[in-house]
Amino acid sequence: MANVTIARPESTEYAPFYGGYVSEVPEGDLLAHLERQGRETTALLRGISEPKSQHRYAPGKWTIREVVGHMIDAERVFAYRALSFARGEGASLPSFDENAWAATSNAGTRSLTDLIEELAVVRAASVALFRGFTDQEFARSGVASNNHITVRAIAYIVAGHERHHIKILRQRYGV
Repeated sequence: MANVTIARPESTEYAPFYGGYVSEVPEGDLLAHLERQGRETTALLRGISEPKSQHRYAPGKWTIREVVGHMIDAERVFAYRALSFARGEGASLPSFDENAWAATSNAGTRSLTDLIEELAVVRAASVALFRGFTDQEFARSGVASNNHITVRAIAYIVAGHERHHIKILRQRYGV
């Protein structure tokens, strides 16, 4: 595989909402970070029992399984956006309502083991996708959720979004 370096995006390359995710990503090789993060996340999740995976930290909040399902859905959406813009898509891409998606997903009824396996496959696919982009493709941009965003920023958001949810799992769910 080619040696790909993904420069950290400027704050003008994404909506302010995503700034927290981008800032969560440590300096260094983003692809190596994504691979390591994927391994660490699956190892962490494998330490959760099936009964505990049905835990909500408060009424109306997602279960651990639903959080993992959301992480899977969001990474797929981000990867699709990255692919679309890298290929020169000019149409604006829609937003997705994470709460509506979670309410209609079956993540809460699936085993945590199945969700972990899917999360690992989705991460491997995202890394392979990003590894195949050129510098020119990473610099391309488009509009998603009515906001301008670059492919490079999306790659960082993938890593930061997962990091954000792992922090929540540790702090609020006691994982």
